Amino acid sequence: MTLSFDEALHLLKKTVKFSEVKNQKHIDLTLCSAQDRPMYQKALIVVNLEVEKGTITKDQLLAMLGIE
Repeated sequence: MTLSFDEALHLLKKTVKFSEVKNQKHIDLTLCSAQDRPMYQKALIVVNLEVEKGTITKDQLLAMLGIE
């Protein structure tokens, strides 16, 4: 299954949670089921490739995910 950037972003937003550090969030793949984890890992690859290509910046990605 091929994921678009938007599909990958939508999936990853489900895994964002607050960390133990006050007012900080992060991606936590333990929030998804073990059988779905490869799809979430693929989503991480899709969004990170866009950062590597320069399509978006890391800061833009973090903002889109609601991490910053």
